[in-house]
Amino acid sequence: MPEKIEEIKVKGEDLLKKVKELIHEGNIRRIIIKNESGETYIEIPLTLGVVGMVVAPILAAVGAIAALAANFTIAVVKKE
Repeated sequence: MPEKIEEIKVKGEDLLKKVKELIHEGNIRRIIIKNESGETYIEIPLTLGVVGMVVAPILAAVGAIAALAANFTIAVVKKE
């Protein structure tokens, strides 16, 4: 199944809110959070089973990452 990658630029204070929105969107396979230099901080695989079980720890990690930098890029891998 083909995948489409979309990149979204967000400020640190908006990172957690945007990730929550993306998780609930439903057609997303992975979320990759990168800093301004393009270095990956975290890659979150989103399958149906994973979303239900581990959302809280993922969001806690994203909240901690948000404090590390001012600007981020979220790469969103979607099913076509």
